[in-house]
Amino acid sequence: MVNSPIIRLAPLNVPFERRIQTAATALWLVSLPLTILIFFISCTIIFLWPLIIPYLLFILFDIAPENGGRRYEFARRAKFWKWYSDYFPAKLIKQVDLDPSKNYVFGNHPHGVISVGGWITFATESTGFSELFPGITCRMLTLTTNFNIPLYRDYLMAQGLASVSRQSCMNILRRGPGHSVMIVVGGAGESLSARPGINDLILKKRLGFIKIAIVSGASLCPVFSFGENDIWDQADNPEGSKLWRFQKSVQKLSGWTLPLFHGRGIFNLGKPIDVVQNDNPTEEQLLEVQKKYIAELYEIWDNYKDIYAKNRKRELTLIE
Repeated sequence: MVNSPIIRLAPLNVPFERRIQTAATALWLVSLPLTILIFFISCTIIFLWPLIIPYLLFILFDIAPENGGRRYEFARRAKFWKWYSDYFPAKLIKQVDLDPSKNYVFGNHPHGVISVGGWITFATESTGFSELFPGITCRMLTLTTNFNIPLYRDYLMAQGLASVSRQSCMNILRRGPGHSVMIVVGGAGESLSARPGINDLILKKRLGFIKIAIVSGASLCPVFSFGENDIWDQADNPEGSKLWRFQKSVQKLSGWTLPLFHGRGIFNLGKPIDVVQNDNPTEEQLLEVQKKYIAELYEIWDNYKDIYAKNRKRELTLIE
């Protein structure tokens, strides 16, 4: 007897609102290739060249990604993002109020395949970040190379994204009270470990974001996205396998990873960890602050895991 695969089609009676939510999510997923396609099609239209050539020259000298980008509230508050957020659905839970007279470095965990939780919470207002934390202007940070991609770079900056370089972080944090940054601490490498029911974090060797907080005098605030790794599964890629080696090669060349994923979240902001400003912190001081940060992250996990991670296969684990 031969077992044939079962093809499951979406039912015809799906509510219209749910269809809109699904369409919004799908459109977000293809935002990178879509903007690239639009740009290349534009390049084939000769009468647009007088606009395209100056635009490309402008990109070469544009320093906005290193200085907080070009954030537009109308873009962040668009109805589109509410549809996108409600697809999962997403909810932001705060544990304490944040003092708007201070600056913050938010560390987001886990990375997941493509950091859905980080985007929803910090690149849009769909879960009400500004209402929950008035006076805090936070910019989500991403790879500098993303700002070399025509049109896509402008889309990212409109949502409030900026470069994750050290200089960018310092420029934003020195803007004044309330100006803060969000860093997906695990980075692209952590995305290769994203699996449903598993929350393996790359954190032990990540001291750069802690140093930025100490040098700038900003408080550290851990964020945990429950359900981030449950959104998609991905192809098996055990360390040392051909697929794993290929993915790591892509990461070294471009800074991106290439998870082969196939297919809901709650985002918790923990209590901030105040630091003593120091222009030249020692490694011992960095490790001391890291220890406090990890303890607060585990507290978030322990407080909410039985509510939002009921189907976990193992406990929160630091793998690096």
